[in-house]
Amino acid sequence: MNKRSIIFFDIDGTLLTHDKELPPLTKESIFKLKKFGHEVAIATGRAPFMFEDLRRELDIHTFVSYNGQYVVLNGEVLSTNPLNSPSLEKLTETALLNNHPVVYMDHKDMKANVPEHTYIAESISTLKIEHFPTFDPNYYKDRDLYQTLLFCQVGEEKQYEEMFQEFDFVRWHPLSVDVIPKGGSKAKGIEQIVKKLSIPEDRHYAFGDGLNDIEMLTTVKNSVAMGNAVDQVKKVAKFVTQSVEENGITHGLKMVGLL
Repeated sequence: MNKRSIIFFDIDGTLLTHDKELPPLTKESIFKLKKFGHEVAIATGRAPFMFEDLRRELDIHTFVSYNGQYVVLNGEVLSTNPLNSPSLEKLTETALLNNHPVVYMDHKDMKANVPEHTYIAESISTLKIEHFPTFDPNYYKDRDLYQTLLFCQVGEEKQYEEMFQEFDFVRWHPLSVDVIPKGGSKAKGIEQIVKKLSIPEDRHYAFGDGLNDIEMLTTVKNSVAMGNAVDQVKKVAKFVTQSVEENGITHGLKMVGLL
């Protein structure tokens, strides 16, 4: 029997295909890991409410969401890192002047500061989720927000990066970037979880494919890039598996000796 390990999985492009489907063999492999006594966790840029169904389907209760800003261990909130409210208000004002809509996100919901916008519709629709942001321009007031989506074309985020150095801007779609607290990352969230678990670092594993996975894959001892990952991700990972459509999770778990 394998020694107890912990494995963190990104969602989009890692657990889920481009069409947001969970390959049957991936699901089977996740349950094999759990049967062997391993800890299985999710590390994603998504909000908690965006992958409730997936957590339920895979029986996963530990996760890093919002790229590390909202962390849950065994169903209990372990750590949070909200955005700076005054800075977020200034960012909103700047975005409105540039006709760049924003979507505010806490652990339960997301609200847009404009009634509708083609950038929001086009980018959010690619996630293929039932949840869609409704209009509430004051949602950022009097509550903790862990991520904001800024909708702008590639390169237009540069002015925000210069003006708001207390935030990190991570592009996830040609029309949208994640806005998170400076220095926040999946790696920081993972660190909070592994501190609580008595699992040696040589039995920490992580699978990912996107730019927001780079710090995670450079920090976790045994890192696996999906075959569909961008080149920057493949360069920093210890292993490169097949694409998600080619059952890359199962192949990768076999590569590292967990299956």
